[in-house]
Amino acid sequence: MQILIGLLIPFLGTTLGSAMVFLLKNNINKSVEKLLLGFAGGVMMAASVWSLLIPSMEMSEQQGKIAWFAPAIGFLLGIIFLLVLDSIIPHIHLDKKKPEGVKTKLKNATMLVLAVTLHNIPEGMAVGVIFAGALIGNTGITIAGAISLAIGIAIQNFPEGAIISMPLKSEGISKTRAFLYGTLSGIVEPISALITIAITESIVPILPYILAFSAGAMVYVVIEELIPESQIGEHSNIGTVGVALGFVIMMILDTALG
Repeated sequence: MQILIGLLIPFLGTTLGSAMVFLLKNNINKSVEKLLLGFAGGVMMAASVWSLLIPSMEMSEQQGKIAWFAPAIGFLLGIIFLLVLDSIIPHIHLDKKKPEGVKTKLKNATMLVLAVTLHNIPEGMAVGVIFAGALIGNTGITIAGAISLAIGIAIQNFPEGAIISMPLKSEGISKTRAFLYGTLSGIVEPISALITIAITESIVPILPYILAFSAGAMVYVVIEELIPESQIGEHSNIGTVGVALGFVIMMILDTALG
C-alpha cells in the first residue's frame, strides 16, 4: 500500500494543478508561469543528481565496477531515448505555433497535452526505478528516499497541471474537459512507474544503468523544454530564480528524507 501511495503522489500533484482551472478566471500571469516552469526544471535537475545519478554511482561501486561507467552510459541512453520520442510524437509547446514530431492533423490542444505527457514519462520512470531499488534492498535506496522523490515530482507537477489546463480553457474548451486533459497528461506517470518496477525487479545487475537512464531523460526535458520556455520574452531572470528555488527545495527534500 505504501508503494502504491508513493506512485500516485506525483499524479495527485498534476490533478490538483489541473483543478486550478475551476478556481482561476484568467490565464496564469506570464511572470508566474516563468517562475513555475523554472521551478519545475530546478526540481527535475536536483532529482536527477541526488535521487538518480549519485545512487547509480554508489551502486556501481558496490557491484565492484567503475563508478562512472554505468551512470555515463545510462545517462546518454536516456537523452537519446527522449530525443527519439521528441522526434516522433506530435506535440506543441507553450507559446509556440509550429508543432514538433511527425506531421499530423491533431488539434493544438491535443498536441499541447501530448507535449506534457511526453516529459511525464521520464518522471514516472524515475519514481518507479527508485521504488524498485528500495524494494530490492541492499541498494542504498530507502523508501523514505523514494517518497521524497515522489513528493518533489508532485510539487513540480502542480504548476504543470495548471499551466496546461488554463491555456486549454482559453482556447474555448470547457473547464471540465480542460481539467480532464490536464489530469490525463499525468496518468502516464504511475503507469510508466509500474512498468519500470516490473522490469527492474528482474534485472537487478543493470539497475545503475536504469537509474542514470531516468536521469538523462529528465535532464533532456529540462534543457529542451522547461528552461527555454521559462526564458522566453522579457524578465527571463524570473525563470532563473524559479530554477534555483526548485533545485534547492528538491536537494533539501532528498537529503533530509533520503
